[in-house]
Amino acid sequence: MLNLKQVNEVVEVMGEMFPDAHCELNHRNPFELVIAVALSAQCTDALVNKVTKTLFEKYKKPEDYLAVTLEELQQDIRSIGLFRNKAKNIRSLSQLLLDEYDGEVPQDRDELVKLPGVGRKTANVVVSVAFGVPAIAVDTHVERVSKRLGICKWKDSVLEVEKTLMKKIPMDKWSDTHHRLIFFGRYHCKAQNPQCDSCPLLEMCREGKKRMKRKVK
Repeated sequence: MLNLKQVNEVVEVMGEMFPDAHCELNHRNPFELVIAVALSAQCTDALVNKVTKTLFEKYKKPEDYLAVTLEELQQDIRSIGLFRNKAKNIRSLSQLLLDEYDGEVPQDRDELVKLPGVGRKTANVVVSVAFGVPAIAVDTHVERVSKRLGICKWKDSVLEVEKTLMKKIPMDKWSDTHHRLIFFGRYHCKAQNPQCDSCPLLEMCREGKKRMKRKVK
């Protein structure tokens, strides 16, 4: 397992590799971000952005999603995986926003997770990106990179990964670290073909060392 000094060194190196790491989901306000993140489950940001380019011109506020039939909304997001369930969640969360929050997206994570289709990861992304609240959202990239590097244990749950990262990284770096881990996992330490042989973190990476040894044999 990496110690605190090593973890923060890892974060700094990732920052040098990806100085412009940021949320790649296109949005203009917190509501659009909630919709985009909800759509992104088990789907690429690139595909979500392709769909929301037209979706966000047609639907600008919660009322708009309730003004059409469920079938029409499903057609509008049909190219996205799990579109039927996501359409239901979008309509339900739009209704809840109108009923409980005057149509505004709440800034509190505990309130956000009450919205249909919004889990802890989505809530962390929204509070961090939309409202500037320090948070670390653990998606597949963050979890994979954290475990490969030895920041966390292989058997750790998603929540345990989040808590470990929060413990080992200063709070003022949480949001930046979240984006750096995602970019590192998305563009360098990929699920199928991680670029171990050119990785500046190889000497600290337990998984990378194993993979390089297997290549030599």
